[in-house]
Amino acid sequence: MALVASDVLSLGLVVALAAPAPWPPAAVLLQAAAQVLLHAHRGLYRSGLSPSALAELPALAGLAVVQWYVVAEAVSAYDPRLAAGWAELGCAAGLQALVSCGGRAVVHRARLWSAGRNPQSTLVVGDGPVADRVLAVLQEHPRYGMRPVGRVVGSGADAGRPAAALPVLTSVQDAGRAVVQNSVRHAVFTVPPEAAPDGAELFALFARHGCRVWLISHQGTVPQGRPSPRPDHLWGFAAHSLHTGPHRPVARRVKRAMDAVLATVALVVVSPVMAACALAVRVCDGPGVIFRQERIGGYGRPFVLLKFRTLRPADAHEAATRWNVSADRRMSRVGRVLRRTSFDELPQLWNVVRGDMSLVGPRPERPYFVQQFSRKHPGYRARHRMPVGITGLAQVHGLRGDTSIEDRARFDNRYIETWSLWQDMCVLARTAGSVFRLGGS
Repeated sequence: MALVASDVLSLGLVVALAAPAPWPPAAVLLQAAAQVLLHAHRGLYRSGLSPSALAELPALAGLAVVQWYVVAEAVSAYDPRLAAGWAELGCAAGLQALVSCGGRAVVHRARLWSAGRNPQSTLVVGDGPVADRVLAVLQEHPRYGMRPVGRVVGSGADAGRPAAALPVLTSVQDAGRAVVQNSVRHAVFTVPPEAAPDGAELFALFARHGCRVWLISHQGTVPQGRPSPRPDHLWGFAAHSLHTGPHRPVARRVKRAMDAVLATVALVVVSPVMAACALAVRVCDGPGVIFRQERIGGYGRPFVLLKFRTLRPADAHEAATRWNVSADRRMSRVGRVLRRTSFDELPQLWNVVRGDMSLVGPRPERPYFVQQFSRKHPGYRARHRMPVGITGLAQVHGLRGDTSIEDRARFDNRYIETWSLWQDMCVLARTAGSVFRLGGS
């Protein structure tokens, strides 16, 4: 917000001193809105470890040129008497870039000073010389806003090895207690999470607690599968910000509101279909129309998932631990139709209204299989850093039913790392198409 205020004040100063013509207030407001949107799209409001106003100057200058010329065209179309020349607009854009750069430099300096006075608790994950040096850098340079409170070395490591007089944590449980007790806000991996002992579990732990996760690369190494064309730096170490989930609170609230509204409307629209499904299950398969089962939701929280019953398990243990496939011979004809059309998933709209699930997200699984898959497939647990959904990116690529768990986890994590409201709309549209093609499990 300080950067937004600085940009808007800089624009107001330039308009007052160097505007080619006395533009109406509506034009100034339009220009301010365009500036904020362009800067947000360019990523100029993202927080970093080592912000630099000079590094931002080329982007500021380019966006200022676009902004001034576009708004000038709109103003001249509204009133030809307010038209300005190309040279005048270029000078105004250049002046704005310089003034904005100066204002942002003041904001960055103030933020670094505040971060140095009030550093946030940080855990360093890794062992060896690189982890030692990263710990020393964080202790010697508090301006990065990180105060080390412990080192996580993973299971089987030597807990007796001193680490700059900091506690050495050798299990995910110890790390979890440290996160809660110290209100940890940052986690710094010195090796990729998939290569660290208990790395996937630690990554999921930090995601659940809302920590910002960094990966340090050194000696020119680039983390595989984690594109970071403009990494930050930590005293010369390249620092890549790893996505633990969407860090956009406004967009998350919009997603939740969209889920609630669309799910409520869908419940009303499909209520005749749901009534027909319930009647068919009751007549053909007997009582017990709704099947309830514990699943693991977003951030590792359990909840009770609702579905239309398509087969009757032998007991509760079988329901929790048996992998169901569409070819199960105990499934009735009605059950097969419900599975094939995905109508058995319709009661989950109520889960969405309640807030247990989202319309789009990684599909939830039973606790038994979450433990099994987390041990076998790196990155599976990381898919729980976002609310689970009725459909997802993996499902619209055909990964449902008895398909590769590793591929599903890869698509789910890809969805989280590239999440946007538009992507949700695209997944919903593709899901509707697959239903009409009878693409159920």
